[in-house]
Amino acid sequence: MNVLADEPVTTNQDAYLISKRQAWFAFGMTFALMFFDFIDRQVIVSLFPHIRSEWGLSDKELGALVSIVSIVVGAGGIPVALVADRMGRVKSIVAMAVCWSLATISCMFTANFSQLFAARAVVGIGEAGYGSVGVALISTLFPGRLRSAVLGAFYAAPSLGSVLGVLLGGAIAARWGWKSAFGVVGLPGLVLALLYLFVRDYRTLPLAADSNKTTQSLGDTLKHIFGTLARTRTLLWVCVAAAAQLITVSAIWSWLPSYLNRFQGMSPEAASRAAGLVVLVGAVSCTVWGAVVGRLALRRPRNKLLALSVLCLVTSIVLAGAFGGSYAAHVRFDLIVLGAFFMNCTVGVVAGIAMDIIHPGVRSTGAAVLSLFQNIFGLAVGPFLTGIVSDQWGLQSALTVIPLFSVLAAVCFVIAMRSYDADAARISAVELEREPLGGDALNAEVRA
Repeated sequence: MNVLADEPVTTNQDAYLISKRQAWFAFGMTFALMFFDFIDRQVIVSLFPHIRSEWGLSDKELGALVSIVSIVVGAGGIPVALVADRMGRVKSIVAMAVCWSLATISCMFTANFSQLFAARAVVGIGEAGYGSVGVALISTLFPGRLRSAVLGAFYAAPSLGSVLGVLLGGAIAARWGWKSAFGVVGLPGLVLALLYLFVRDYRTLPLAADSNKTTQSLGDTLKHIFGTLARTRTLLWVCVAAAAQLITVSAIWSWLPSYLNRFQGMSPEAASRAAGLVVLVGAVSCTVWGAVVGRLALRRPRNKLLALSVLCLVTSIVLAGAFGGSYAAHVRFDLIVLGAFFMNCTVGVVAGIAMDIIHPGVRSTGAAVLSLFQNIFGLAVGPFLTGIVSDQWGLQSALTVIPLFSVLAAVCFVIAMRSYDADAARISAVELEREPLGGDALNAEVRA
């Protein structure tokens, strides 16, 4: 059933694939689920002081509770995306949302580190592939000219969700205990999962003229899919660059509440509020840079990569200086806020770049490859590596060194510029159709 009225549909890639109203409904629902996804994922970072005090955990163990989610998301993203690209994106997203919400609620019943670690891993199983499948869906429904801006706005959801997760975690822990936080943040995802059934999907396209043959084996299909992605050199370099930048982002997001608590003398609740402000700045900047970079690159789209390279260099300089320099507490915090405005610049834009160069028939899978790098080699590395370095040299030294990964990101973005034009040209003529739904499907059967 479709609750939104139909409007004429065109296959032009620079127009809406479905009605404008339906496309924005899909965006809003996908944004909302991503928002609660990151509330569930990041609520734990504001609980670190409480968990550390009650269970006596090391920084490495605390970091592992964040990293395990990203590892499982990255490892499971490609299998989930393969299924979604063939079976449907909307149904896959609904199933994942139900799974991660129930797993988050289960965290409140854990009694030790091992149980909490296992429950967090199940959260990752539910979230596996959600981001990549959601990106494939909304980027295909919207015109190509809006892709960077729309995805930039979409990727504000992780930052906003992280802000609320950090704030809620600190506030709930102060009133009702830290375990209660998991139950409170897990429930809304179940409601949104049911509402997501009203989102409109698009029809899956074959990669080649003969790809629908019943004689084609699963192995041949997978070989074709990953061969297509492997030949897209721009995607590979963008994956490495995006992961390197997210090492910096995830380290700051995960450890800033603990840093403010230990070195600035803030209470856990006050540290959560201050860290929430930093993450909120990142949410705003994600949308800002998505729009700015998209506009700067209207005539030469590959310049999106050059802009990201510059922004990553600025991130490294500001944050390394903020944690490594000798400043008054308020000056240091101001520099951290400034660095936060730059460090979240990549997420929406790199997703748009990936959609520019990936065949529509495997966009969920291609986005899952990007997600794998971002999660396993980016989001998972940052918290855990920072914890290891912190155990050896101290948390402040760790947060001084980690932003140097942004320099690696800058180099990789420049390298990716060399192949972008050729990769984008290969799919420029591909046309798309919406997926029949409700009455459309019935009429199609009658005509047949």
